[in-house]
Amino acid sequence: MSRLWKTLSQHIVAPTQLNLEQIPGLLVPFRRSAAIRRHAAAVIIARVQFISALFALLVPLWSLVDLWVFDGATAWSLVGLRFVSAAVFVILAWPRELSSIRPYAQAMTMLLCMLLVPPLFYLGSVQIIDASALDPWQQLVVRLYAFMPTIVLGGLAIFPLTALEMLLFSLPVLAAAGIGAVASGAELALEQQGAMLWFMLMMMGVAMFSGMSQSHYMESLVQKAMTDPLTGAFSRRSGAEALELMFRLAVMAGKPLTVMFLDLDRFKAINDGYGHDAGDEALRTLVAHLRRTLRRGDVLVRWGGEEFLVILPEMPADQLPSFLARLRDGGLGLRPDGAALSASIGIAECLADGADDWQKLVSIADQRMYAAKQGGRDRAVLPDGTMLALGFSTAAG
Repeated sequence: MSRLWKTLSQHIVAPTQLNLEQIPGLLVPFRRSAAIRRHAAAVIIARVQFISALFALLVPLWSLVDLWVFDGATAWSLVGLRFVSAAVFVILAWPRELSSIRPYAQAMTMLLCMLLVPPLFYLGSVQIIDASALDPWQQLVVRLYAFMPTIVLGGLAIFPLTALEMLLFSLPVLAAAGIGAVASGAELALEQQGAMLWFMLMMMGVAMFSGMSQSHYMESLVQKAMTDPLTGAFSRRSGAEALELMFRLAVMAGKPLTVMFLDLDRFKAINDGYGHDAGDEALRTLVAHLRRTLRRGDVLVRWGGEEFLVILPEMPADQLPSFLARLRDGGLGLRPDGAALSASIGIAECLADGADDWQKLVSIADQRMYAAKQGGRDRAVLPDGTMLALGFSTAAG
């Protein structure tokens, strides 16, 4: 079974490899990280705007076909419907900033609005066109309009969506196709509509596979761009972006946001005495141990060298001693000589310190880290100025 999975992964989702831990994020959106959702939102909005701009021009041009094929009253009603659709596309294509608060909700709303326009136009055309007396050219145009829901299902393939999102976006499109078929006088029987239903489901399946593949590839690229290649922690640039957003959200909600500046003690001695490979291993060990203590929503950033930034959303100052106790119990790993790794930590909290921007918050935590180092290392300085001995150096590791 493992060999089969490896073969499928190598030949279908290459050049990136898929592991079992990534599958939930391809099935449901809420298993994606905030950074991935934000990037996906930017991609979706950009594609919605491009497609909407294109259709804002093409949809009115088709009015020439309506005016040529249908009688005056029918044609002008369809033209009016086309210009309403084009107006919606213009609104969607209009340049706008990505929401700093809920970018993914913004992207999903815009995508849903764009996807609903063709099916709703189709339902509107069914009400306008008298299907009882159509010449061959009119019948051809009506059949083309009936394909609009199917085209929408195929169009979903260009968006990096999860399986659940694909399903939810497909349901109203399938419903519009069914309603349109009934309104045009067709019988909803499997022997009558089975071929069309099969084709639509096939289009939905292809779109779902394509969307999930795009999601996986995009996530792989984003993860590589955002993370430090040595430790797997966030890079400084991506960490600063995450902190800026989290600081803004914390201020708007009036909630605490804690930053912990951590510097590994006597790291130079590891590099000098055992080599840089041993130093790299110490950094990887530190990150692995930190992640065992951090919560799901916490962010670990390699700020530079042996310095790390830990972002703790909704962590008030009075909970820091117990958090540090858990950190101490978990340990930071071992040095090459078998002694326990230790660190000097400075902590700042936006409410307790009255920081007016994230840079100030980091600066305060950095200053307290140096105070902890000058105070003897292996200790933390809290927002109230308390210096707390941690005892990593006496732990078993």
